[in-house]
Amino acid sequence: MSVATAARTGTEAYHEGGDVAVALYHEHLECAAVSACSWGISGGRDNACEKTSYMFLRKELPVRLANTMREVNLLPDNLLNRPSVGLVQSWYMQSFLELLEYENKSPEDPHVLDDFLDVLIKVRNRHNDVVPTMAQGVIEYKEKYGFDPFVSSNIQYFLDRFYTNRISFRMLINQHTLLFGGDINPAHPKHIGSIDPNCNVAEVVKDAYETAKMLCEQYYLVAPDLEVEEFNAKAPNKPIQVVYVPSHLFHMLFELFKNSMRATVELHEGKREGYPSIKTLVTLGKEDLSIKISDQGGGVPLRKIDRLFNYMYSTAPRPSLEPTRAVPLAGFGYGLPISRLYARYFQGDLKLYSMEGVGSDAVIYLKALSSESFERLPVFNKSAWRHYKTTPEADDWSNPSSEPRDASKYKANR
Repeated sequence: MSVATAARTGTEAYHEGGDVAVALYHEHLECAAVSACSWGISGGRDNACEKTSYMFLRKELPVRLANTMREVNLLPDNLLNRPSVGLVQSWYMQSFLELLEYENKSPEDPHVLDDFLDVLIKVRNRHNDVVPTMAQGVIEYKEKYGFDPFVSSNIQYFLDRFYTNRISFRMLINQHTLLFGGDINPAHPKHIGSIDPNCNVAEVVKDAYETAKMLCEQYYLVAPDLEVEEFNAKAPNKPIQVVYVPSHLFHMLFELFKNSMRATVELHEGKREGYPSIKTLVTLGKEDLSIKISDQGGGVPLRKIDRLFNYMYSTAPRPSLEPTRAVPLAGFGYGLPISRLYARYFQGDLKLYSMEGVGSDAVIYLKALSSESFERLPVFNKSAWRHYKTTPEADDWSNPSSEPRDASKYKANR
């Protein structure tokens, strides 16, 4: 037997054994959604228990990986055969098997807790490039096989669930490593892991704006100004604060500011009146915390709104590995759909409203109460399975793309 054959055989056995473990693990366990309160918010950083966290994560992380891996296998074979998708699958399988080793290890052994922490950091680093690598696989598939509405619908459904699971996976790992890794961020000493119990929304808005502004000025040499207004209906005249993950909020805001700046600068370039400001309104009610970003960047047609959130409809140029003059404010075209997943992860949402010719309003909705901010997780069950297997029925509404009928030929004889 050659070395290559031996290596291939070993890899196949490795994956076959892993697939069996995944199936068995998924069969007996389901994901447990967590709320912001459950992450030690009420007790604070000092009262967090590493053993309790370990006991939870050693079960929960393999379950979430198993859910994802079972669902990946329902994708079209032509997509699964893309090298980039295969690479992502290998990362997930390797991480699953590494975490599974801790299923029966006692937390009373201090070496176990230290080793588990190291494994979590290694797993997190391994998964750093999951989003662009999976995106590369989708691009490869689209370039070779073109666009198919049924396949596109399945890929959209899968990627929303896949990336949501990734957000949750990294959230769990980050909480554990930040709380028990021994390093406290001096800039944010009151953070509990990655959660800020008193996240000042306006400050995150300004931080995201400044970062997007710097990027915009690097390419266009100019950037629109920002106007921020707050309306606190619960506690008038006080800053709006919420229990939230600042990095998630920053990600959403940065993406929206980036889009608004690009549209505004390109539309108003060379005009005497200059560039209209981007206006941001932050409001807090009994149930919702809302952030509206309004620009005068010309907007987009109504028929294109949904496409902005579709992974297969991206109009962004394919990113190159080499430095180029490509617009730095564009990439895989995944910014908006993934930002919406961040908003939905804790039961919020992201909506886009546009008036073509004028501009757009983007609204981020978050839960005002941390007790209502539960994880929104995909569940792999029969309903999910049927989504991939059921062929869509014919549209039962008139198709606007077809030619209108000439009613004159149906005139009755008089």
